[in-house]
Amino acid sequence: MKAPILTLLALAGVCTLVQAQQASAGDASRGAGKAAMCIGCHGIVGYRASFPEVYRVPMISGQSAAYIGQALVAYQRGDRKHPSMRAIAGSLTEQDIADLSVYYEQHGRGGAPVPDQPAALPDALKDRMTACTACHGVNFSKPIDANTPRLAGQHADYLHAALRSYVIDGRAVLGRSNAVMRSQLVQDDNGRPKPTFTPAELKQVAAYIAALPGEVKTVPQPGRR
Repeated sequence: MKAPILTLLALAGVCTLVQAQQASAGDASRGAGKAAMCIGCHGIVGYRASFPEVYRVPMISGQSAAYIGQALVAYQRGDRKHPSMRAIAGSLTEQDIADLSVYYEQHGRGGAPVPDQPAALPDALKDRMTACTACHGVNFSKPIDANTPRLAGQHADYLHAALRSYVIDGRAVLGRSNAVMRSQLVQDDNGRPKPTFTPAELKQVAAYIAALPGEVKTVPQPGRR
């Protein structure tokens, strides 16, 4: 009797796993119906956040679903500090996050293909930016995996704020906890943290990436142009 019982338990485990995978699979059509709280900022071209810093909110249409989902979970956990985003992310279920992530990945797809020919990195920053392209890919538009965001063409002021957030992590309403990004932007200098880039250089990095052709965009929503 033991063998049949073990077989049934194993099958039950497989069925549970399949059900869990189905429950967490994102659905773009469901995501479209859940995006109302997103489009008030991400559906307006050039919309600016006003707290805790002023910058244009990121373009997320065309972004990787895996990255969007990962970012929302980071806001839920407090690994990314932003009062408004934490409140919104905190109201979402795992299924909501999966649906919204797939919706925005597919939202506004199309347009000219991104060039494969790499653009020259700024000479003064070339050596330090090589590590960036190792993960974010050619022209910052072909990441090594889906968890790494497409950055090319993103708003320069947002990119600058995001880069700074990894450097200044630890404040109450500012900062992002990410060991990989932190290790690239802050070096150890005899036991003391030393930024890899000066504030002016961070702005230069952001401006360079923003000027590259990319796939992320803001798709205007009706009545919110």
